[in-house]
Amino acid sequence: MSPLDVWLPFPASETEGLPSSFQYRFWDGSKEFPADPAECAFYVVPYMKGPEVAVRPLPEMKQLRVIQTVTAGIDHVTPGLAGLAPGVRLCNARGVHDASTSELALTLTLASLRGVPGFVRDQAERRWQAVRLPALADKRVLIVGYGSIGRAVEERLIPFEVARVDRIARTARESVHGPVHGLGDLADLLPTADVVILVTPLTEQTRGMVDAAFLGRMKDEALLVNVGRGPVVDTDALLAELRSGRLRAALDVTDPEPLSVDHPLWDAPGLLLTPHVGGLSSAFMPRARRLLASQLGRFAAGEELEHVVATT
Repeated sequence: MSPLDVWLPFPASETEGLPSSFQYRFWDGSKEFPADPAECAFYVVPYMKGPEVAVRPLPEMKQLRVIQTVTAGIDHVTPGLAGLAPGVRLCNARGVHDASTSELALTLTLASLRGVPGFVRDQAERRWQAVRLPALADKRVLIVGYGSIGRAVEERLIPFEVARVDRIARTARESVHGPVHGLGDLADLLPTADVVILVTPLTEQTRGMVDAAFLGRMKDEALLVNVGRGPVVDTDALLAELRSGRLRAALDVTDPEPLSVDHPLWDAPGLLLTPHVGGLSSAFMPRARRLLASQLGRFAAGEELEHVVATT
């Protein structure tokens, strides 16, 4: 019997611990497929290539058993699930991006509060100008989307002596750091937060969640940080608040994405932008490779896979 095909977004030779019982095919989203998609049993989705690339081979993958993303989000894959045979498992990369994304969330928060973009501009102009700016210390922070990344964000906030961290998830529960509130408590918690950090996945429930009403409940001069998904935020509503000067924001993700050169977000006052690099750090690849070796080892042994988020 021929070995099962596994499609990887990077060469198998770069990953230690992969089972030898599979035929590995390298596909990073290029135009040409590396082999017949009909022979693929385990498909690892190319990283950051968008939904069009992610779903392109799926209609031809007639023997597919597992789809594995190397992202925490799965919204780029779900449009292609409807046409698959029953029983295909979709797994995400829970934990792989915790360190990178939480680091960036904290970086954006501190840089925005402490006025780092302004100091960078002052340095370019050789201008020495001291100003009093807000500290993260003693601030109340609300984390919206309390999965593994949200928890990692909180763990990095604690040493900065924040006054309090509140947590929101789809459903209420307890965590090691305290109670996690359900979405029903969001409206009451928003006016109390100095910093609101979004770490939510993109779902039908969260798309456009941060609209004019959401932003209107935030306190004056509060900071919105988004390291989740761009379409969670209504861009026009956010632009209106930024232009009024009432709120500030720091965004690693936007809607649309990438931004065109003439998009108004580039020039919005009180906004710090990074180009969707939350997971794109030196911490990503080692963690992604360990996850894939573990998942493929489980698959080869017929064991339960980790991080299964959907089954067709």
